[in-house]
Amino acid sequence: MDRLAKLPGDKTRLYCDGGGLYLCVDKRGGVGPDGQRRAGSASWMFRYMIDGNARTMGLGAYPTVGLAKARRKATEAREALSDGHDPLDLRNAARASKQLARATAMTFREAAEVYIASKQDEWKNAKHAEQWPSTLKAYAYPIIGDVSIADIDNAAVLRVLQQDVTATDGKSTERLWTAKPETASRLRGRLEAVLGWAIAGGRRTAENCARWDILKHQLPAKTKLPRGRVKHHAALPIDAMPEFMPRLREAEGMGARALEFAILTAARSGEVRGARWAEIDLKAKVWNVPGSRMKAGRDHRVPLSSAAVTLLQTLPRGEANDLVFLAPKGGMLSDTTLSAVLRRMKVDAVPHGIARSTFRDWGSERTNFPSEMLEMALAHTVSNKVEAAYRRGDLFEKRRALMDAWAAFIASPVSNSNVTDLAIARGLP
Repeated sequence: MDRLAKLPGDKTRLYCDGGGLYLCVDKRGGVGPDGQRRAGSASWMFRYMIDGNARTMGLGAYPTVGLAKARRKATEAREALSDGHDPLDLRNAARASKQLARATAMTFREAAEVYIASKQDEWKNAKHAEQWPSTLKAYAYPIIGDVSIADIDNAAVLRVLQQDVTATDGKSTERLWTAKPETASRLRGRLEAVLGWAIAGGRRTAENCARWDILKHQLPAKTKLPRGRVKHHAALPIDAMPEFMPRLREAEGMGARALEFAILTAARSGEVRGARWAEIDLKAKVWNVPGSRMKAGRDHRVPLSSAAVTLLQTLPRGEANDLVFLAPKGGMLSDTTLSAVLRRMKVDAVPHGIARSTFRDWGSERTNFPSEMLEMALAHTVSNKVEAAYRRGDLFEKRRALMDAWAAFIASPVSNSNVTDLAIARGLP
């Protein structure tokens, strides 16, 4: 390397390596903050001409950057020049890009919080909206909460889903995926949703490694696990309903009345507890449930049998609150109120099972009402897109005959509870 020049005072020298690469040696030392004398320094620079202007780009201090590395950097700069680019501008742009990436980078926790906030209006079920952040806080944040959303990989997702949790004996540990398959499955879906949001927003370029079509090769299916098999809502046998209903009508309290109405309408607990007088037309015998309170998000018309109308007419109707089933201290009945009624009656069933599952079993096994009509009565979403496209109406008047038949069945004499009226069985009004 040839010495090229020296600066005034003979303290700084430039050594040329060729091709625009220089080593600048400054022999001037000094006294540091600790009072110790410091030796001189040396650094690399690349000098070039572009558009008639001379420019100098620093390549790093020596010996941190050795000769070989300095030559490699100079070669890259010359290649940029040959492609018509200013190497100094390219480096400055790259640094700015990295700074911007660091400034806009999000951790998994931050991404999840933004995603949850954006979805709050969609989650009509308060319990569901509460479970979303609590599940992530309990199982995901301790492991990947502070990891960049862009860096979450398959191994990280598996660490979350296969983490050790306390077993039912309270002493040993088990893997989350096998110990709590339902919780773990929902957690996986929430991880997938957050990663999908990050990909859609350009904060992540890697694939969504929480998708089941990827993880199914590494984890057993939930339905194959002993604790992962679907447990249906406990319901009453069909023929037990006529004996149960008189007992329910004798039970006191607004919870008992709400459960009775849920059975007569085959409605969900939340729909009944949130029912308002403004939604009900007693004269037309119809209950118009707004989509904002329906699981499928669509308005739903419920034909009211004479028994349902009679029940509603016995309820107090206050002007201060429009709720049909008002809690003793005001406001909506809690989610556990209807379950408590069944516990007090010592009935081995849950509100959903007794109001909807038993109704569905009765409709399928004891009547000729079409399955499509039964699904409409339950306000189920049609999974078949072709069938959904051709389903234009809601079969309201025919469903009125269905609900009248159901009310007649559960009001039938106990001695004949195992015999269904022929007209009802044929699906006739």
